[in-house]
Amino acid sequence: MLKSIEGNFDNLEVNELLTKHFVELRAASPEGSAHVLDIPGLKVPSIKFWSLWDNEKLIGCGALKFLDKEHGEFKSIRIHDNFRKQGQGINVINHLISEAKKLKIKRLSIETGAGDFFIPARKLFKKTGFTVCEPFAHYKEDINSVYLTKLIDDR
Repeated sequence: MLKSIEGNFDNLEVNELLTKHFVELRAASPEGSAHVLDIPGLKVPSIKFWSLWDNEKLIGCGALKFLDKEHGEFKSIRIHDNFRKQGQGINVINHLISEAKKLKIKRLSIETGAGDFFIPARKLFKKTGFTVCEPFAHYKEDINSVYLTKLIDDR
């Protein structure tokens, strides 16, 4: 049974997963095009963060940043290596969408990379109903970035 824990940055497994995520995305993104947040960056009041667990095993994590009252941005979605290629990415995204609905968010957006490293992420977001859009919030046109968005209802 899946369970989610809000916050939980001090959990060693969560901390290691986020650190690995940060290091890999920094390495895969050209200078000036990396928008991944480190752990202190995820702890700001405008961001909510969850880790998802299967019993005591960490499946993955993700965060929701409030851009305004009805628009949120997904950040730091990461699946633990032990759960990759098992459909768990959809579970994490669906959990984040469910949490966004509870918070009355109407639009979700995400920035991801345009390079080959990010192909699985782009496929996953498109599979969950996200479509390509213009840069949003503070983002600018960047050949190294892809911007995606999805309208959600609160039902």
